Amino acid sequence: MNKKQRRWRNRIIVALVIFAAALAVEQSGLLATLFGTPGDVYASFALFFVPYLIAGYETLLEAAHNIRRGDPFDEAFLMSVASLGAFAMVFFPQTEPHMAEGAAVMLFYQVGELFQSYAVGKSRKSIAAMMDIAPEYANVERGGVLEQVDPAEVTPGTVVVVKPGERVPIDGVVADGTSQLDTAALTGESVPRHVEPGAEVISGCVNMTGVLHVRTTKPYGESTVARILELVENASEKKARTENFITRFARVYTPAVTLSALALAVIPPLAGLGAWPDWILRGLTFLVVSCPCALVISVPLSFFGGIGGASRLGILVKGSNYLELLAHVDTVVFDKTGTLTSGTFNVVAIHPETGVDPDYVLSMAAHAESFSDHPIALSVRAAYSGRIDAEKIGEAREESGHGVSARVSEHLVLVGNDKLMAAHGAPWHDCDLTGTILHVCVDGKYVGHIVIADVVKEDAAAAIDGLHAAGVRRCVMLTGDRQDVAEAVATQLGIDEVHAQLLPEDKVSAVERLLAGEKDGARVAFVGDGINDAPVLMRADVGIAMGAMGSDAAIEAADVVLMDDKPSKIAAAMRVARKTMRIVWQNIIFAIGVKVLILVLAAFGLANMWLAVFGDVGVAFLAILNAMRAMRVERD
Repeated sequence: MNKKQRRWRNRIIVALVIFAAALAVEQSGLLATLFGTPGDVYASFALFFVPYLIAGYETLLEAAHNIRRGDPFDEAFLMSVASLGAFAMVFFPQTEPHMAEGAAVMLFYQVGELFQSYAVGKSRKSIAAMMDIAPEYANVERGGVLEQVDPAEVTPGTVVVVKPGERVPIDGVVADGTSQLDTAALTGESVPRHVEPGAEVISGCVNMTGVLHVRTTKPYGESTVARILELVENASEKKARTENFITRFARVYTPAVTLSALALAVIPPLAGLGAWPDWILRGLTFLVVSCPCALVISVPLSFFGGIGGASRLGILVKGSNYLELLAHVDTVVFDKTGTLTSGTFNVVAIHPETGVDPDYVLSMAAHAESFSDHPIALSVRAAYSGRIDAEKIGEAREESGHGVSARVSEHLVLVGNDKLMAAHGAPWHDCDLTGTILHVCVDGKYVGHIVIADVVKEDAAAAIDGLHAAGVRRCVMLTGDRQDVAEAVATQLGIDEVHAQLLPEDKVSAVERLLAGEKDGARVAFVGDGINDAPVLMRADVGIAMGAMGSDAAIEAADVVLMDDKPSKIAAAMRVARKTMRIVWQNIIFAIGVKVLILVLAAFGLANMWLAVFGDVGVAFLAILNAMRAMRVERD
């Protein structure tokens, strides 16, 4: 809770305490004893006007400000007129006093507004974390010395030096050096990319191993990383935002009931149909009962309950508008790496040749890879349960990004891809499984291969099944990974549509096409976890990010965050959203229905102030009880 909300809460508490004390004094008959009649009415006015001002002075100021700028008809105006109308009954002391009603109306409204403030939370922060992919400098060699310069100052054709651990500052072509590039932040590609002279590189990638000399091919403003940052800004501007129902409703309802109350109070007595006090009383009663207290409290409280219920399931929804959008999602788009898969390499299979022990294949590969810090080498060593004896290993070296060679117990061991095998004239054969294939050759004899893959999350298949069961029309996967890898995952999980080998701007374009194809108010949700997913998360109607392992940029850009990274929680979030929307509309229909009925009765003089109290406070109380059902959720 921020400082403003704490002050707001404390002000409401003080007002409630004073209100309760004033109500107790009024009900005790003490005012009539001390001041007589009609003095007790004026004393009641003074007592209840104090908590009224404490709780609602900001609303009164907001209404006055809106009137001055020519836009009066909103919630603040109606709440102010309706509550002041109750206090205006002081001019008719012969009628029942209604000061408590005026104060109660404002207090209820303020409580509802505070709930809404909690539910919506802070407005989304600037996506500062996205700047993490933007290089702060570029290394340019001048006079034999490396100088750090602003990337924006580097002209096309300049050779920049990228050290291990640094980001490639500008798009270009490798002029000298070999290395592995971590492209996950940009493409979602799970396997580091080997680059050598002549290879194209894009800005934002992290250089992992060797020193690279890159000849730039475009200015920084046109490079990949700059375009991604621009995409985030543009996507933020185009982000679909659902206007709050109460605000839309109040734009029509507020002027209608205000003018109706005025007409009811003025026209009949002018036409000689009765005394002025009687019709003014009807008009004021009409105003009091017209106050949308049940709506301004129960609707945000329903959303608050839905958001609270979702949080109990480990689902963070950043605002009520996103909960409303989530209830109408019929297309869910997934990133692959880190979303449907774990994002880490694992040995998924060992296929030895006939007569060869699988442990022997893994042992030789683990020893040969023991000096490499490549993610694939790490996964091989992690799968090997034995102890690696460094004294048995010699002449270990990486073979130009194709694998490694080493002497293990005086045996020449080759571990790598088919290009490594071909370069050494070693035999090999392909594998039917999808993934990274490490062929293992010992002393020129092929002993088998190891399959390494990004493992699908345990609940990924259940997530797709759950979404289809919840009525989602199609599940789509967008990924920067290879086509064969993407299709294998899609087939395994039951994905309806898959698009592979995409850059971030390609993902945005794909989501744009899906958005354009939606009809009848249906919405598109995108689920991702990486920095590269931030533009798409912001462009989709609903962006859903993985909270446990996802990047800070993705979490900031998203509208919904799954705190435990389980994609199966998406269907649960949609169930919560749809239940919440059912409760919201139940409250809206019930509140408006009762209001209209009592307003008609008030217009004909058949509704007294007590019925007006029920039409306002009573309906609000029943709507609140119904709204609290949104907080109850079933845990898996």
